[in-house]
Amino acid sequence: MSTSVVKDVTELFNPEVRAEIDRWVAKYPPEWKQSAVMAALRIVQDDNGGWLTTDLMNDVAAYLDMPAIAVYEVATFYSMYELKPVGKHKVCVCTNVSCMINNADTIVEHLEKRLGITFGEVTEDGKFSLKEVECLGACGGAPMMQVGKQYYENLTPEIVDAILEGLE
Repeated sequence: MSTSVVKDVTELFNPEVRAEIDRWVAKYPPEWKQSAVMAALRIVQDDNGGWLTTDLMNDVAAYLDMPAIAVYEVATFYSMYELKPVGKHKVCVCTNVSCMINNADTIVEHLEKRLGITFGEVTEDGKFSLKEVECLGACGGAPMMQVGKQYYENLTPEIVDAILEGLE
C-alpha cells in the first residue's frame, strides 16, 4: 500500500514563485482563481528551466485548487508549455500557411542542418531546441520564428545565421 504526502500549498513553490502566481490569482474573483492556470504554468515552467514535470503540474493544480487533469489539459493543448527539457534557446518555427508559402520549409531545413537536430530535439550542448509551432500570429512577416520572447520575421538562411550567432 502506498501512502501519499499532502503538502501545504505554502510548501509547493518558493516564495518568489508563489508571489508571482498570487499576483495573477489576484486579478480574478476568489472563486475563479483557477483562471490563473496559464500564468501559473508559465511561471513554474520558467522557474524550472523551461519545462514542466508532472509533479509541477500537480503542484499547480493543488495551489489553484483544481483537478490535476484540468492542468494537464492546458499544458498539453498550448504549444508554449514544454513537457520535456528544452535548450537554453528554444527556437520555435511557424509552419502555418503564410509561413509555409513564404518558404518556411527552407528555414526549417537550414535550422536542422545548422543545429544538427530536428523538431522536438535539443542540441548536445543544451544550447538550442527546435520546435514546430502552428501559428505565432505574425503572418505579415512570414516566414518567422520565435526565440525566447523575441520574434524574428522575414527570415532568410542568412538572417537565421546572424540571429543564432548573436545567441551563442
